[in-house]
Amino acid sequence: MKDYIATVVKNEKIAENVYAVTFDLGEPAKVRCGQFGNISVGGTHLLRRPIAICKVEDSEVTFCYQIKGEGTQKLKTMGAGTKLNVLMPLGNGFYVEETEKKVALVGGGVGVFPLISVLREYGETKEISAYIGYRNQGAVCGVEEFKKAHKFVGVTDDGSFGEKMNAVQAFAADLAKGNRPDVVLACGPTPMLRALIALVEKENLPCYVSLEERMGCGIGACLVCVCDMTDGKKARVCKDGPVFNAKEVRL
Repeated sequence: MKDYIATVVKNEKIAENVYAVTFDLGEPAKVRCGQFGNISVGGTHLLRRPIAICKVEDSEVTFCYQIKGEGTQKLKTMGAGTKLNVLMPLGNGFYVEETEKKVALVGGGVGVFPLISVLREYGETKEISAYIGYRNQGAVCGVEEFKKAHKFVGVTDDGSFGEKMNAVQAFAADLAKGNRPDVVLACGPTPMLRALIALVEKENLPCYVSLEERMGCGIGACLVCVCDMTDGKKARVCKDGPVFNAKEVRL
C-alpha cells in the first residue's frame, strides 16, 4: 500500500454515467486482481472515493467509476495532467487456485470492472467464461475486454443488448447445459449476489464475491464498511475484503 501522487493520463466517458480514469503512478504498480484504490478529489471532499482497479499496464492504472454524488462529479472533471492522491492497492482481491482450471465470472453494474482485472491476470492460464449483465444498451462497456474470455455472455435487463435477463440467469442457463466451472468469482449489486449465492449453494460450487460498500478510511480503521458474517461476527469490507468466500458472508 502506498499513497501515490498520481497524474491523470486520461479521463473519459465509456458508457451512460460511467467514466474511466487512467493515472500514471510514476513507477510500476504491483496489484492483485480485485483490489481497489482510494482516490482523493481534493477541495471540501475530505473522504476519498474507493474505486475498483480495472486494469494495470506498467505504471498506468485505470479505474472505472459511476457518477453518483459530488465526489465522482468532481472526479470526472479532472483532465490530463491533474495530480491526485491515490492510496493503493487496498483489499485482498481475488485468487484462483492452481487446481481451478475453469473460472466463471458473474458481474453486474459497476461490479463488472474488477472482473476485467481477473480476466487480465488469469486469462492466459485459465478457461474463463464471463456472464455480464447491464441495465440497458447505454450502460454496456468493457465488451472488448470480456470478448478475450473463453466465453462471453452479455445480457441486459431490457433485452437491448444480448438476451433479456440478468447475469445470474445467464450463468444458470449455462449451468443447466452442463457447463460447470471449478470456481465462481462475482461482483455486483447485493440482490444479484444474493441470487448467485443461492444458486451456487444449490449447485455446491465454490464462489467468491466482491462486496460494494461505502467506505471512510479504506484501511480498516473507521469501521464504516462492516458487513455481517455467517458465524455472527463482523468484517471490514475494506480490510478483510472486499473479496469473501460466499459461504462466510451474510447479505
